[in-house]
Amino acid sequence: MLLKLSLTSMRKMFKDYIVLLFGLTISIAIFYMFQTLAQNEAFVKANSIINSIMFIFQVGTIILGFITIFYIFYATSFIQTLRQKEMAMYMTLGAKKSKITQLMFMETLFIGIISLAIGLILGFGLTTVVTDLLMEKLNFSAEAEGFKAIYTKSILTTVIFYVALFILTSIVNAWQIGRKKVLDLLQANQKQDVIKTNGIKTFLGVVTSVILIAIAYYIFINMVGFKSTEMKKIAVLIITGTVIPGTFLMLIYLLPFLIKKLKKNRMLNETGINSFTLGQLRFRMLHLTKVLGTVAMLIALGLGAMTAGISFYHNAGVQTSKLIVNDIAVYQPTKKDMDMIKTMKLTEKNTYTYKLTDDNIYFLKSNLLEQPPFIPDTTGIEKLADVKRKRVASKLPASVYSIEDEKEEMLPEDWASAISGELKANFDMFGPRTIYVVDENHFQKINAKEAQVILVRTDDFTKYLPTLKKLEERQKKIVEQYTGAPPEYFEGKYTLYTSLYQVSSGTIFMGVFLGIAFLMMMMMASVLMFKLLSSARADIGRYHMLRKIGVRKKLLERSIYRELFLLFLFPAIVGFAHVLVGMQAFAIILIEPYTKIWLPISIFILIYGIYYVITVQLYKRIVLPKQM
Repeated sequence: MLLKLSLTSMRKMFKDYIVLLFGLTISIAIFYMFQTLAQNEAFVKANSIINSIMFIFQVGTIILGFITIFYIFYATSFIQTLRQKEMAMYMTLGAKKSKITQLMFMETLFIGIISLAIGLILGFGLTTVVTDLLMEKLNFSAEAEGFKAIYTKSILTTVIFYVALFILTSIVNAWQIGRKKVLDLLQANQKQDVIKTNGIKTFLGVVTSVILIAIAYYIFINMVGFKSTEMKKIAVLIITGTVIPGTFLMLIYLLPFLIKKLKKNRMLNETGINSFTLGQLRFRMLHLTKVLGTVAMLIALGLGAMTAGISFYHNAGVQTSKLIVNDIAVYQPTKKDMDMIKTMKLTEKNTYTYKLTDDNIYFLKSNLLEQPPFIPDTTGIEKLADVKRKRVASKLPASVYSIEDEKEEMLPEDWASAISGELKANFDMFGPRTIYVVDENHFQKINAKEAQVILVRTDDFTKYLPTLKKLEERQKKIVEQYTGAPPEYFEGKYTLYTSLYQVSSGTIFMGVFLGIAFLMMMMMASVLMFKLLSSARADIGRYHMLRKIGVRKKLLERSIYRELFLLFLFPAIVGFAHVLVGMQAFAIILIEPYTKIWLPISIFILIYGIYYVITVQLYKRIVLPKQM
């Protein structure tokens, strides 16, 4: 009979259970996605950069585990809260407390097992789809990288972790129901939250949070200075041990303290119904602080992972441009070559004349001086990130210069760099020929046919990779024509970019993959929705009373929008701050760690904004009177 009543009640609360199931399945799917990377040994070994930062990844797994445990406990206790009055009614009608606790245990475990089955299926699908999309975009195969979307060890880890977690939460929830009196269950939603924002405890909490966050940020900013691998590992452990408790303490102690200070501002407090809005915000702050801390960490992890992945993606292009300024040198350009060059947006195009003999190559000096190219400026540079570009400025007063022939005037270093590095006039291009730069008189006396080389620089060479690839393929034929053999390695910008990209492609995949996973996991911000909506019924009387004394509907709606906006804003600010400072740590291996950071931030704002709007609409539907 009791089981029949429970099933009937569950059917009535189907919408609430759907929200819970949705959050749990997303949690399980994301955990599985994370484990496919953590345990794909072949994939990790195939990517040297991933292997070198695997320690950070393992720490991230621990953080994810803690967040997941907190979410599961809170989400299941949410349904328990909704069922308390029902459980009290069963006890009043004579049901034994042991039967009630047994029933709650079975319900929680049943929901968990259903969520696990659906979550694993969803995890398989999401991992496969995301993998296929990213592999296609990043232009490398999963088989070659050793990555498997459906991985047995990951399945076992996920099943064991969640089954143990669901059994534990079932026991805890059943025990909590069993130890409560009937009167406590009936009055559960009428208890008032008390917020203490004074005293030594608050002071110590605020100071501790600031100190912990300051330590983490200091290490983030100075990570580049840590030379040894052991020092970097210790730094990561210290960051993990400071930023997580620091975040929670900041939202537990500092945030209510700041809200109280805002409430004391007379000008702000006495404008419109701001007093009511701030009072509502302060009223619910005690039980929301831990939830806000969890959401803040999810935001930091999601944005951090995706920002790092995108930075690695663009770092190959940035690094290539540091090493080679100009995008391609086209020798003996054909009409087809010229047509392809015209399709690109050029920032500079220089044409140089040369003559080729069996033993030497001669460049016309006047051409070079009229159109001096850009080269990398490596003077006094210790790291690649500091390399700038400069235009060749050395004068060439002599009639004949050479790079290798000591009988002639030696070409200045910047011109030698321009000709061999940017124009590619080196052994790989021309074989064992000697390179000369000569004036007009000497040039005309050389018994060889004049030819041209066009040096071009685009606004962004990564936008024209297919075109540059075709141009380089044609240049390889010119090399074969000049040297009599196919080139073993062509030192073009596209080729260099491809090499650098392939080295970091696995890391790019991991970052973007985890970024997508964590941003999807922000749907676990539904824990914030759970808390807001579960306490909404206690707010109905306040909003109805305000309406009865003449407060307009628009003012009440505006108050709701502002209150919930602030609740969503606080963890977002903390998460953003963690990402912006934390990306400094990647300066060890990235030239521009903040490259296109606007992209993951835009994705986050879109997802988070949609969640905010949905929460507001559901909250309004509960608390505002139907007839106004």
